[in-house]
Amino acid sequence: QVQLVESGGGLVQAGGSLRLSCAASGRTFSRYAMAWFRQAPGKEREFVAGITTSGARTYYADSVKGRFTISRDNAKNTVYLQKNNLKPEDTAVYYCAASLAIPANWERINDYEYWGQGTQVTVSS
Repeated sequence: QVQLVESGGGLVQAGGSLRLSCAASGRTFSRYAMAWFRQAPGKEREFVAGITTSGARTYYADSVKGRFTISRDNAKNTVYLQKNNLKPEDTAVYYCAASLAIPANWERINDYEYWGQGTQVTVSS
């Protein structure tokens, strides 16, 4: 079993940057594909970015391409989301998720077995 704990959220002005971290428990972190999702008030949870077990491949939602970067450090059991040029529409609770198998569809919530509790990101205009 994997427990995920996000951190790094907060309040930032539009155009600013923020880095989220997701620390995982357990010794098998490197076996999991990891992803970030977000959920804004009144909206469904949506895929933001995903990364394969080794970090060799990454995937992004069109809305964040060129602004967000997902990475991982398997030695530290941590996945990161570097967010640059933030916009007010990026305001949401951000969740990290883990999948033991490479997701058939990275955007599908049900493909992930484990979820963190979320961290709030608020971007002011």
